[in-house]
Amino acid sequence: MSQSQETLSNLLQETRRFDPPAELAEAANVKADAYDEAATDRLGFWERQADRLTWAKRWDTVLDWNNPPFAKWFVGGELNVAYNCVDRHVEAGKGAKIAFHWEGEPEGDTRTLTYADLQREVNKAANALLELGVQKGDRVAIYMPMIPELPISMLACARIGATHSVVFGGFSADALKTRIEDAQAKLVITADGGYRRGKPSSLKPTVDEAAAAADCVEHVLVVRRTGEEVAEHERDVWWHDIVDRQTDQHTAEPHDAEHPLYILYTSGTTGKPKGILHTTGGYLTQVAYTHHAVFDLKPETDVYWCSADIGWVTGHSYIVYGPLANGATSVMYEGTPDTPHRGRWWEIIQKYKVSIFYTAPTAIRTFMKWGDDIPAQFDLSSLRVLGSVGEPINPEAYVWYREHIGANKTPVVDTWWQTETGAIMISPLPGVTAGKPGAAMKPLPGIVADVVDDQAQAVPNGGGGFLVVKEPWPSMLRTIWGDDERYVKTYWSRFDGLYFAGDGAKKDEDGDLWLLGRVDDVMLVSGHNISTTEVESALVSHPKVAESAVVGATDPVTGQAIVAFVIPRGSAGEEVEGEDFIKELRDHVSKTLGPIAKPRQIMIVPELPKTRSGKIMRRLLRDVAENRSIGDVTTLADSTVMDLISEKLPSAKSDE
Repeated sequence: MSQSQETLSNLLQETRRFDPPAELAEAANVKADAYDEAATDRLGFWERQADRLTWAKRWDTVLDWNNPPFAKWFVGGELNVAYNCVDRHVEAGKGAKIAFHWEGEPEGDTRTLTYADLQREVNKAANALLELGVQKGDRVAIYMPMIPELPISMLACARIGATHSVVFGGFSADALKTRIEDAQAKLVITADGGYRRGKPSSLKPTVDEAAAAADCVEHVLVVRRTGEEVAEHERDVWWHDIVDRQTDQHTAEPHDAEHPLYILYTSGTTGKPKGILHTTGGYLTQVAYTHHAVFDLKPETDVYWCSADIGWVTGHSYIVYGPLANGATSVMYEGTPDTPHRGRWWEIIQKYKVSIFYTAPTAIRTFMKWGDDIPAQFDLSSLRVLGSVGEPINPEAYVWYREHIGANKTPVVDTWWQTETGAIMISPLPGVTAGKPGAAMKPLPGIVADVVDDQAQAVPNGGGGFLVVKEPWPSMLRTIWGDDERYVKTYWSRFDGLYFAGDGAKKDEDGDLWLLGRVDDVMLVSGHNISTTEVESALVSHPKVAESAVVGATDPVTGQAIVAFVIPRGSAGEEVEGEDFIKELRDHVSKTLGPIAKPRQIMIVPELPKTRSGKIMRRLLRDVAENRSIGDVTTLADSTVMDLISEKLPSAKSDE
């Protein structure tokens, strides 16, 4: 993380362990021998996983790595993603099986789609795209709420070989325009709006503005969701006018294993967003395998729910492609977790008897803040596996999740992966691994990852450094769309021959991996590397703290000083006011991590600035910590949060 050899990476000691339930372990999809099997013959292992899919033409070569870092997997193979996700299940006699229980945000607004329903709708949408002039190789931008037409649109694109670019339905017109133009999308699929926090939220005006500024857009296909009045333009076509009248017959043609499946844009630290390109055969192989292995999916009996938005990679891989390839029954929810009440998610789990639940640590910490009594009102006994995704999960959130959502018996699989990796890379296996709160544990079978120092040497157990992937993997990004040079520079230039995407990690004494967040989020305090993640975890381990965010602020003495923003638990009441509570927290961090990690300042705040995907915007908190004017807040889910924090600035305290 820096030239300094001293680190606090190992001062956060976590001794709790949770063995897999015996019944789950006995019937687990993947057992301990999978690690040895993959290590003995890694390419043979992935070849066997590819056989989970239906191929129109078998591959000639498993991996072409002759021109690194440009990989080709299952070279010469041909398949159709939509056929694998839909048609083959219908042909196997499972057309009546439910693919999606869809729950709209307004109560009582539900739809159920079987695999046969999905096949009909995908075929009709594919035929509509063809009528609109979309051909194999064209790009289609999708800007939609969480409604069934979103996965239907993705699958229709995959079916005809058009490359989709899903843009999260909360981005601005300018952000959408940038992505449309970069991909040269000729069609945009959207909706009049969606429901958010109890009321309609418009999408069409944003698309109108973006499409008007992007010369490449020929048509805008619009789903009527809210019924709000929208401006109509010559390029607009209503979904119900063109899709509903199509035939439901369409033959899925096979595409090359390396055919571009989708582009998904991830923010660049500077300059324009990066269009991460994922292709067909390797991607579908790894998302199907990891969904089967990490969640121990039993498609005949499980009901699976990933709470992410499909606008992010988690939704691509673990709402659409992985679950459908495996013939799973999934829940898909349109709205927010607190509408119309704070128990809405638990109500949905109770209603559909969800058995596998996959969500983000940010959401878990929010539920902690709201109080244990809310989930206690619902029957969550159907749950058997819990998952975490998006950022390192702090130990207290892990334990709360296991205890209050999982009845102290469900395994928690804390998964590490990225938009760029396409699929889960590091995770416990629920039937094999004794879980450690806060640890991502080991690379999955078939994945070769390690933690290295500045010289690309593997660190010993107990050491910290940079997380790298040492061998190509099937679902890896192939390039940055239209910019091979940026792809090489961004991911492969730091360490020769190693993939590095910016995360710090440590190995504990057992060699298990703990993610420390982005290396940008590692502070250098008096020559010591201190991870913001570990200080945040120390703060949240205090019984009166629900959530925290930590940043490094410039300090004339120590180089950087630790500044913490803390949200107290709802049950803490008046006890969190005043200097005594601030001192209590600073002492708690000192005791947990060591005196060097004691925050210079702690600010008690009502909320933290988060993007719509739940990530904390530490850049804005650094502005506060360094008394600068607050930067751009347009990507926040709620831009008023910074006003609330500013009002609380007098509560910034230091006892030194």
